[in-house]
Amino acid sequence: MFILPEGEQLTPEKMSKFIQQHEIECTRYTRLKNMYDGKHPILVQAAKPAYKPDNRLVVNFAKYITDTYNGFFMGNPVKVLHVNDVVAAFLQFLNRYNNQDDNNAELSKMCSIYGHAFELLYLDENSNVGIAPLSPQNCFLIYDESIVGNPIYGVHYYKNTKGHIEGTFSDDEEITHFRDDAGEIRLLHKKPQRFCAVPIIEYVENAERIGAFESVETLINAYNKALSEKANDVDYYADAYLSILGAALDEKTLAELRNSRIINIEGEIGNSDKITVEFLSKPESDGTQENLINRLEQLIFQISLVANIGDEDFGGSSGVSLRYKLQGMSNLGMTKERKFTASMINRYKTIANIPSSPLAGEWQNITYKFTRNVPANLLEESTIAANLWGIVSEETLYQNVISAVDDVKTELRRIAEARESGSGQYVRALKKLNGEEAK
Repeated sequence: MFILPEGEQLTPEKMSKFIQQHEIECTRYTRLKNMYDGKHPILVQAAKPAYKPDNRLVVNFAKYITDTYNGFFMGNPVKVLHVNDVVAAFLQFLNRYNNQDDNNAELSKMCSIYGHAFELLYLDENSNVGIAPLSPQNCFLIYDESIVGNPIYGVHYYKNTKGHIEGTFSDDEEITHFRDDAGEIRLLHKKPQRFCAVPIIEYVENAERIGAFESVETLINAYNKALSEKANDVDYYADAYLSILGAALDEKTLAELRNSRIINIEGEIGNSDKITVEFLSKPESDGTQENLINRLEQLIFQISLVANIGDEDFGGSSGVSLRYKLQGMSNLGMTKERKFTASMINRYKTIANIPSSPLAGEWQNITYKFTRNVPANLLEESTIAANLWGIVSEETLYQNVISAVDDVKTELRRIAEARESGSGQYVRALKKLNGEEAK
């Protein structure tokens, strides 16, 4: 985190130091992004001598962990709900206008790769609120020294075609454009912004800002090395050496042996009882290597807390057994959900500051529903819904029990219309739920 002491202004000199510090941190971001992209350290290690096999195998656990976890956490889009129809309609417009389901998924993925990510709020040419995810590789926040750690500046920068830094920084009133000229930051121009708060919001994976696979990064590298060495051993065995002791063979004879693959040197050379012809065998370490590879794979999933859904026993699990297998990811998901919810609250609180926004005074009443992406048992859900019918409201049933319903309000409206029209199908289903005899 970047801190600016209270009472100090963000001068060009201080901005230059912050950017230098951020570029140092970017080396970590680049390393983590390379891991996710499959550009692992084993691919750039020192080459072995030409006569030795040099396999470099990459098993991309980093991508597997990130994609599996985020499919579990954000595979089902977050539902942003409000009881007021006007506010609910505005939230739905924001979601569709900005393709926010995809933005949320990208934010979640970047958090799992880098440990955190950012979101930019802006007003576009149509005066509508725009929302865009930003990578921490070119964005950071500057916080105050308070216990809460309030953001006071949001910085977004990039390198232009000439390799010079350009960007903007925003406080709660203005957006300032700057450029790096000959190693010095120069302020170019300012313009007001209408959010009355820093329009860049941080999303974090956890309080430590550690990515989903960062804790097992060394294990992944060790797995790649162990598997590559095992492949090297296979090549060693395939390229075995033939040992002929007690006979001196010329180049022509050696060539004939290689081409005909027949060994017959008795009579031509003599003293055959003193000649030994055999292949040199390398000590076998297959069992040790397999144990190491299996142990590393087990530790990778155990430490990262992400389930190995490719395991052959995973698909046959059901009920309580499946919940236990997903317990680790569920615990991670609950932590990330709390962090994600706090940032989403900040998102809509900031949007509420715009005079034309219907969220003013209503952003506190927005509810956020995260649904884990696990195989749904509709039969089990319908049984639970039948048992809860009449005990809780229909809205609660459709919102918290029946996963097949995406838009609760639309579904309730359809049900109300069916009731008014006396739809036979709905009446029979209602009587069945109430234990009445269907006519």
